[in-house]
Amino acid sequence: MQKIGIIVAMEEEAEAIAELMKDVSKEEVYNLTFCKGKIHNQRCILVQSGIGKVNAARTTQIMIDKYKVDTVINVGASGSINGLLNIGDVLIGKQVVQHDFDITAFGHSRGFITGIGNFIECDPTFIENIQKLFKNNSNSDYKIKLGIIATGDIFCEDVSIKDKIRANFDADVVDMECAAIGQVCYLDNIPFSVIRTISDTPNGNNASTFDDNLESASKRCANILNKYLKAIE
Repeated sequence: MQKIGIIVAMEEEAEAIAELMKDVSKEEVYNLTFCKGKIHNQRCILVQSGIGKVNAARTTQIMIDKYKVDTVINVGASGSINGLLNIGDVLIGKQVVQHDFDITAFGHSRGFITGIGNFIECDPTFIENIQKLFKNNSNSDYKIKLGIIATGDIFCEDVSIKDKIRANFDADVVDMECAAIGQVCYLDNIPFSVIRTISDTPNGNNASTFDDNLESASKRCANILNKYLKAIE
């Protein structure tokens, strides 16, 4: 049986997943609360990292070192930069990239990280299982799409920045953690997956939209994760 690490950034995201867990015990490690338990028959460890790339990377390495997880799943809300993705739609990560990593002065393209490249691939087995599970989702009131997540230490509100990220990386959503988690997993040879629900679209006023939709986006992510973990029993 796999040991599955689940990383979220915010309290609302953590609460939605914690409601699914049974036989829960908690442990404090470096001021992080790790919740150990089961979702269906899967052994899961849930932790709230806090916002941003450093918090996310730090938490991922602690989880891998302390709990020896077999795979890591990042779950949470994201901003859509693809006009075909609306609030409430779900993005399953195919690749992740750090849109704010810039060593173009040395002849590399934006997002390129030495020893890694531009894009980090998400776990193909997870993607295959999710696609099988939701292949008949066309009658739902929300879409599930496979795509690219662009991560940076900025809550993107500016439309021009959104358009540049979309143009540079063909990305579908922006967030502040995914690619940092992905980088640590890549370096540690741990499979990495992402479930993100659209909470807002950068338009100059989307901070309030994000707040309004965070709880519902968190619950939708938790629902997708719940169905996935039940299906792989």
